[in-house]
Amino acid sequence: MLSYTFPMYPNKEQRAILEFTLNGCRLMYNSLLEELKKQEKIDRKRVQHKIVELKEHNPDFNRVYSKTLQYECYRLFSNLTTLRNLKNNGKKVGRLRFKGKEWFKTVVYNQSGFWVEWKTEKRSVVHLSKIGSIKIKTHRSIDGCIKGLIIKKSCDRWYMILQTDAKRKNLKQGNKSIGIDLGIKSYLTCSNGEQVSNPKILERYLGTIASMQKQLSKKMKGSKNRLKTKKRLEKLYKKVADTRNDFIHKTTTMLVKRCKLIAVEKLGIKRMMEQPYYNARNIADASWNRFLQTLRYKAESAGCEIREIDPRGTTKTCSVCGNVKDMPLYKRMYVCNICGMSMDRDHNAAINILKKASGGMEWASVEGMKAYPMNQEISDNNLR
Repeated sequence: MLSYTFPMYPNKEQRAILEFTLNGCRLMYNSLLEELKKQEKIDRKRVQHKIVELKEHNPDFNRVYSKTLQYECYRLFSNLTTLRNLKNNGKKVGRLRFKGKEWFKTVVYNQSGFWVEWKTEKRSVVHLSKIGSIKIKTHRSIDGCIKGLIIKKSCDRWYMILQTDAKRKNLKQGNKSIGIDLGIKSYLTCSNGEQVSNPKILERYLGTIASMQKQLSKKMKGSKNRLKTKKRLEKLYKKVADTRNDFIHKTTTMLVKRCKLIAVEKLGIKRMMEQPYYNARNIADASWNRFLQTLRYKAESAGCEIREIDPRGTTKTCSVCGNVKDMPLYKRMYVCNICGMSMDRDHNAAINILKKASGGMEWASVEGMKAYPMNQEISDNNLR
């Protein structure tokens, strides 16, 4: 499904109802999880029937739309299935845990109980069963038929996520074939020599975050001042995440519009962050995994091909003659002692990534300290 996110502007009374609905769904989830933990053999029908019993014993649940409460049973078993799949894939997983107030953020209207009244280009109203009519800002038009609605609380603000059956609009692919080497100094380096500088978004706000964390640690637990500081810190982290996502979307869109083939490394990011000689904080800030995920789905939409290759040897191998030499991290230039080629290490690695993805590493013979790659997709103009 294609999703559209719009900000909501509830009044004071509506905020209280939204908070009550959110808390009601959380309590229902926890109650169903408690019933599930009591069972020796999982009985989904028994867990689902628990909703009727809870509504009879607690009239407050009747103030929440029934479909949203029923969805919590689906959410519970969906989480259970996810844990089972992770365990089958060899991952270490624990058990499902009860949700605290800070861990529960969404209310789902998955089938009915809502409708949107489109009034003007930028202002509309969403009507929610058992909640009321809330103003929303429709800053963009939607395509397709609305299939579901999610209400999300984030940083003390409310958002509406509309799920539609529309297909994602295809980007137009380019005609280039490039290899990409991801890094820290430069976010990415292409085989044609182009580089995208690393914004290091977290580093910009690191001083402010450290100061606010220090203030938070000094506040008394349960006080209003601690809650205010916590909200300010939460907004700052959201700003960092939004800025990072904006950078990733713009960069991936630019690449897909230019290329028909993009070769990337299949990185073991988790393993890299566990190594002492890698900068784990900057790797986490770069968010390579999210970048690659975004690049994949945009490339699929545009018909652009993504090829993942084994990164082994791409940095140590000369892209001109195929000579292999040791390249510790502090060496930023690759200088070949066989053919005399001198190039930025990331640029050299990006060329090797493209060569691997294009069918293998082939090299010309070395004559008079000069050599050129056999791969015709990389001209010597790209090596300048």
